[in-house]
Amino acid sequence: MGVDGRALGGTVLTLRSVDAARPMATPVSGKIDQVRMQFSPHVLVVPVGSQVTFPNSDTVSHQVYSFSPAKRFELKLYRGKPPEPQLFDRAGVVTLGCNIHDQMRAYIYVVEAQHYGRTDAEGRWTTSQVDPGEYAVTVWHPLSPQQRPVIEQRISIGSGAKLTLRAAAAIKLRGTAQVPANWDAY
Repeated sequence: MGVDGRALGGTVLTLRSVDAARPMATPVSGKIDQVRMQFSPHVLVVPVGSQVTFPNSDTVSHQVYSFSPAKRFELKLYRGKPPEPQLFDRAGVVTLGCNIHDQMRAYIYVVEAQHYGRTDAEGRWTTSQVDPGEYAVTVWHPLSPQQRPVIEQRISIGSGAKLTLRAAAAIKLRGTAQVPANWDAY
C-alpha cells in the first residue's frame, strides 16, 4: 500500500469471504504496552472476541481510555501491572488515549474477517493461505480522515493464486496533528 508512490506502513487490511458459512478468525490475546510515553504498538489488529491487556512499562502512571463506539472503557491511573484485560466484542476502530498525556494515541482495529493484518514499513502484507473464492477487501490507516475503511472492494481469488495488493488510487490522509474522527465520540 502506498500514497504518492511512497510505502505506507501500518495500513490495516482485511479479507472477508462473501461465503457466510466460512468461520471468522479466532479471537486472540493482544497487548498494547506503554513505553517512553507512547503506546506500543501504535496499531493493533484483532478479531472480534479478543482480549487485550495494557501493561505500563513506563516509570510514570497512565490512565488509558476510549470513547469509541466500538469499545468504551477507562482504566484508572496505574503503572506496572495492568488491570484485567479488556474484551473487544464489536467490530470497528477503537481510538485509545491517556488522560494524563495528551500526545499518547493508539488504535485497536477490531475485525470480522477470515484474514487480517497490517502492512510493514515497505507497505507489504503477507497472510496465510487464502482459500479460493470471493472476498471483500478493506483498507484503513490510522491517519484516515474517518473511522471507516478508505478502500472497500471485492476480489476473486483462484486456487493457488498469489495475492498482491496495491493501491491504484490516491489515499487521502489527515495531518498527524489532527485528532481522529472518533476522538471525542460520547
